[in-house]
Amino acid sequence: MMLFPAIDLRGGRCVRLMQGDFDREIVFDIDPADAAAKWADAGARWLHVVDLDAAKEGKPVNLESIARIRDAVDIPIQVGGGIRTQAHIGEMLDRGVNRVILGTVALRDRDLVVKAAARWGDAIAVALDARNGKLAASGWVEQTELDALDVARDINESGVRCFTYTDIQRDGTFEGPNLAALREMVLQIDGRIISAGGVGSIADLDAIALTGAYGAIIGRALYDGRVDLSEAVARFSN
Repeated sequence: MMLFPAIDLRGGRCVRLMQGDFDREIVFDIDPADAAAKWADAGARWLHVVDLDAAKEGKPVNLESIARIRDAVDIPIQVGGGIRTQAHIGEMLDRGVNRVILGTVALRDRDLVVKAAARWGDAIAVALDARNGKLAASGWVEQTELDALDVARDINESGVRCFTYTDIQRDGTFEGPNLAALREMVLQIDGRIISAGGVGSIADLDAIALTGAYGAIIGRALYDGRVDLSEAVARFSN
């Protein structure tokens, strides 16, 4: 199983939000580029970067920080947050980002997603961020009634083969992932499912691996020292 250390950007800083709430921010005393280098040195083979400001504003914001992260490591990075046009996608890929994660635009402009998948293939992923199984958008501020699994099936049929799945209510809580929803997503979708939200221990990563998920995003648990990345990489190396 692939492990994805998370670097969430807000105002150029490395932060985490509790359950996606912008008023419940935890700021980590580490520069984003230094965090990237730290996780790469610990054995990470991918990094997961989210531009939180961009997710709210609908356009890339923390481009300087993303560029510094890209310069700091040799491993691939995937970036999400506020990427809502083909020009945004192209700009990210031109800056050396290896995979672009589409969120809100996947709910609002399916034609763009279809065209992006046809043009860029595996460099395109879609974020499925859900509360009680229903998708949220615009930095998780806007709640929809769209069923996460139904949307995943539809987008999957359009050619997208990589998805991140986040249970927002578990995010940043250390309560463990929503294994039932994750397992169903893995069973129903033809592609790679990357789990996010709730990881607080190696045992949580063991449970994610048993679902058949392709990968797991780890955020606050790394920064708080609850999960040792070197140990986890050695355990789940494939």
